[in-house]
Amino acid sequence: MSEQPTYKLTLKDIFAEAKALIDITTEKGITIATAESCTGGLIGAAITAIPGSSTPFKGGIIAYDNAVKTKLLGVSPSVLGKYGAVSQKTAERMAVGAIERLNVDMAVSVTGIAGPGGGSEEKPVGTVWMGLAVRTGHNIKVEATLHSFGDIGRNKVRDVTCYEALKALISKCEALEKGTKR
Repeated sequence: MSEQPTYKLTLKDIFAEAKALIDITTEKGITIATAESCTGGLIGAAITAIPGSSTPFKGGIIAYDNAVKTKLLGVSPSVLGKYGAVSQKTAERMAVGAIERLNVDMAVSVTGIAGPGGGSEEKPVGTVWMGLAVRTGHNIKVEATLHSFGDIGRNKVRDVTCYEALKALISKCEALEKGTKR
């Protein structure tokens, strides 16, 4: 039996990343949004805990149910049927949908299996797909990454996902030159 990784993550760590995100997005004039499934709004909550977050953060869509992913984020029922809710294609579409629906420059999406149940051999508990979409002019570029956190407990999966999403947004913002948004 393999050992699960341990994550020594605190709320202080999450809020430090959220503050760094607010600082860089405000400095660069980048607007952001979230599309959350497995985290149920934790990313948006971490962001809005920071004073001044209303400048860059325009909102989030908690799309826990597939019908909400379809109706509010534009995830095709055929994508959900073919790939499932926890997939690269779904994460990508959720991020693009958040940009389109909330009219922002950048969006992160997360969809995964926090546990304790719901996992399978193909998609075990702790599997999370994270989408990151950026609008440049009239184009939207999106990528998705697979995270395998392991069966570390429901709340820890959600916390680590939130933390990693904040880090991904910061990293993408750092890569953008000031003034290169829309």
